[in-house]
Amino acid sequence: MENQQEGPERRESGPGRRVRARRVLIASVAGCAVLGGVLVLLPWGRPAEPAPPSPGALAMAAVGAGVPAALPDLAELIDEREKRVRTRPKDATSWAVLGAAYVEQGRRLADPGYYPRAEKALRTSLAVRPERNVRALAGLAALSNARRDFPAARRWGEAALKLEPRRWTTYPLLIDAYTGLGEHAAAKRTLDRLTELRSGPAVLARAAAVYRDRGWREDAAASLADAAAGARAPAERAAYLERAGQLAWERGDLEDALRHFREAVRLDPDQRAAQAGQGRVLAGLGRTTEALNAYQVALAKQPCPRYALELGELYESLGMPEAARVQYDLLRERVRGAAAGGADEELVLGQFEADHGDPRSAVRRLRAEWKRQPGTEVADALGWALHRAGRSGEALRYAVRATDGEGGGGVRSAVYAYHRGMIERELERYGAARRHLAEALRINPHFSPLHAPAARAASEALGEPPDEELPEMDEE
Repeated sequence: MENQQEGPERRESGPGRRVRARRVLIASVAGCAVLGGVLVLLPWGRPAEPAPPSPGALAMAAVGAGVPAALPDLAELIDEREKRVRTRPKDATSWAVLGAAYVEQGRRLADPGYYPRAEKALRTSLAVRPERNVRALAGLAALSNARRDFPAARRWGEAALKLEPRRWTTYPLLIDAYTGLGEHAAAKRTLDRLTELRSGPAVLARAAAVYRDRGWREDAAASLADAAAGARAPAERAAYLERAGQLAWERGDLEDALRHFREAVRLDPDQRAAQAGQGRVLAGLGRTTEALNAYQVALAKQPCPRYALELGELYESLGMPEAARVQYDLLRERVRGAAAGGADEELVLGQFEADHGDPRSAVRRLRAEWKRQPGTEVADALGWALHRAGRSGEALRYAVRATDGEGGGGVRSAVYAYHRGMIERELERYGAARRHLAEALRINPHFSPLHAPAARAASEALGEPPDEELPEMDEE
């Protein structure tokens, strides 16, 4: 007797079973085709790496984070944003990015001609988006710092910070502004807040600048070493190495300074500050021909007034007044160009006039600068100009301000100590003069090809301090 409980395969026979089998076969073939297509699309071996960011994207990230960007990358970013704002004139963000890129390009090239373009782009951004446009406000603060207009930088920076107190990239702009105004306590407070919000190479580099200004050179050197080690892009690392080289130069470690400057130029051939730094160090080492070449290379691509002053003084120290005059003429020309771009180079012009031109003109210029932004560097320059103009009594007050840590001038500078010592010598304060001239030569015996020999000569002329009898002690 047949089993009444037949399985499905027994119940399903004939045409129905053949239809189902055909469906299964079709599904299987389709599944295989899909799987095969997926296998074709999947890469064999290692997974494909994402495409690297474009140079413009790298520059935009750098500019947005307030770190140095490579010049070719900046050029691409500027070109890309110029095209975008032509097609999208109401794009406030692109206008702000373009303005910030112009600022950085002008700073890297020592070309103030970029600054009016930067201001136009940033103010256009504000016109398109007048409310809560922090990016444009920060860009205007960066522009003001680049122009050495520190009161304006403080206003723009504080306005940006009020809108977004946790936007960390605003804090370095304010630190620069406060430092330029001689507000060192405010700069330190701002740094403390910045380090609470953020860490990383850019913050370490900013901290190093504050430490240097307060005289904490070991802390500054350590922070710069960490910043350079953590930098991601060659241009950023080169910038931190240049600052480390400058710090080594200031403390008189010429070999260490030269090593940092050379590595900076190797990483970023457009790092002209490091090339000028090589000139400074090589002159101190007595390698004059190499020093002249280094300065000339730097000035050819970045005609900075300060480099022209340094090269002119080197020529003067070598007994080459005509060559020096060429550099001094270049300095005046660059200062005029800076003024046309809204940049303030009165400080370097005043320093030049005090030693090589008209000291009374230097006093007038530097008084106006001091009234507007009384930073440590301006205090030193004004004091020296007054001394050179025959007003050493008044000069001493500013020289003390530049060198006295209580007044905020904690930076250890051979130039500042030399200026104070020479002013004190003129005022017949011989003990103080000996101390400060000796300090200048102890900090960096090669601080200037013109003034370091003058410091040595003055120190030798003063001689050793006279022996003084100790007061007798009363017997108890």
